[in-house]
Amino acid sequence: MKNQLSRRDFLKKSAVLGAGAYPAMLALSLLPGAPAHAFALQAGHGQGKHVVVLGGGLAGMTAAYELRKLGYRCTILEARERSGGRCWSVRGGSSTAETQNPRHAAGFDKGLYFNAGPSRIPHHHQLTMHYCKELGVPLEVYNNVNEGSYYFAEGKGPLSNKKVRAREVHNDMRGYMNELLAKAVSQHQVDTALTPEDAAKVLEYLRAEGGLDIDKAYKASARRGYAEGPGAGNHAGKVGDPHRLADIVSSGLLDPDFYNVAEYTYELQMTMFQAVGGMDRIAGALERRVADCLKLGAEVTNIQNQPEGVKITYKDAQGPHELAADLCICTVPLPVLSNLSHNFSSDVSRAIDAVPYIQTGKIGLQFKRRFWEEDEQIFGGITHTNNDLTQIFYPSYDYLSQKGILIGYYNFNEKAQRVGELTYAQREQLALQKGQLIHPQYPKEFEQSFSVSWQKQPYSLGGWALYSPEERQTHYQALLKPDGHVYFAGEHTTYLTAWMAGAFESARSVVAAVHSRLSEQRVSYPTVKS
Repeated sequence: MKNQLSRRDFLKKSAVLGAGAYPAMLALSLLPGAPAHAFALQAGHGQGKHVVVLGGGLAGMTAAYELRKLGYRCTILEARERSGGRCWSVRGGSSTAETQNPRHAAGFDKGLYFNAGPSRIPHHHQLTMHYCKELGVPLEVYNNVNEGSYYFAEGKGPLSNKKVRAREVHNDMRGYMNELLAKAVSQHQVDTALTPEDAAKVLEYLRAEGGLDIDKAYKASARRGYAEGPGAGNHAGKVGDPHRLADIVSSGLLDPDFYNVAEYTYELQMTMFQAVGGMDRIAGALERRVADCLKLGAEVTNIQNQPEGVKITYKDAQGPHELAADLCICTVPLPVLSNLSHNFSSDVSRAIDAVPYIQTGKIGLQFKRRFWEEDEQIFGGITHTNNDLTQIFYPSYDYLSQKGILIGYYNFNEKAQRVGELTYAQREQLALQKGQLIHPQYPKEFEQSFSVSWQKQPYSLGGWALYSPEERQTHYQALLKPDGHVYFAGEHTTYLTAWMAGAFESARSVVAAVHSRLSEQRVSYPTVKS
């Protein structure tokens, strides 16, 4: 007996096996090989099929944008009164109400903003870059790595409670570590399996990398900065003395709070980019492409698989409504989805309820002048701390203009939980109190603030999905497959959680799966003997 599989059946089976329809369609040459290219699905047209998309963030709007190119009728339901979801730039007039705090509005000056959600685009996130180009969103360099920023550790060590330039810590530690390794190699205390000639090359590298002298000892150089800068005439400058290794360690500057070395982390390596004028420019460009099918202020309350299609119940200012469609793409964050009525399978229900989201928050602080640039020559980058601020981000736009907004804290987990429980005024007080330990200009120059605690945002309830390796093999797999007529998308259905690329990649994947299911064209494949 010979069986023939339709293209649609083949793709459905590949999705069940966990690979998903997207890579299967790549293998069948139905999609271009490079995901950064235009999305040229070729199998049929929408033929009037209706797809309802839950969530008007980047994933939801991108899915609708691509499906409409294929002729599908789409409806996007977004609970907020704005699009973009977690892709949100706070500027004057922006407002939000948290689950335990009343509504508050930002009063920032015109042209000033901070990105409450994603703020960086890695250069290797090709699909994000592609959509910025296709949608006409200009990009500029985001300065993520700045050796002129600070490390600040509260504590009792010799360097505690002092701001130390990142270049000093980085170069001193690089020097000391390379000195230790160079001495170990030269004394044959490390089994390198190298010939004497190759070992000599390694030693030369360690000398160059660590700034070591001929005796393999670390001595401070201009790499770590000057105590007195060089100038004209006979002003050669004076190199600063290195910090003692024991002082660096005992002061807490090697504690886990400072492990995030951006130039080593793959996603944070330069060059990085940002959308000119704020990351919400990306969401705004997508919204303009799908505005006629986007319903804002439409809060979904019930998702029901039907024998044929889906039924969605939502409410808006006019009251409750029901909407029927052939298929549903659900991009609602899992903590929010967990609180909605639905008739999903037990595996999907368990996954929705089980996957945790990170607790994280930011505060934007507007200052009368950009003292970090004028007084301290800090242009972009991040200052790291071991207190509840965790990080201070300096803006990478409008350098040397009069005013500016810096991100006064960007924290996670327990620190974000503690700060998130505070009122808006208390968060501002914390940011100013801790921040002035590093920048004493705060009290004189501060004007106003706006804070966002993502676990307190009603339609987010967290920053991004967190999976353990075990959950990747169980709960994650359940979300990759359609549940009846409902497909799932969003950063939580990718290995790019926390990045806009996760939204874009998931949208492409789910569009390929939906299109393969709804397309009526069939092709034959090699026969399978049974």
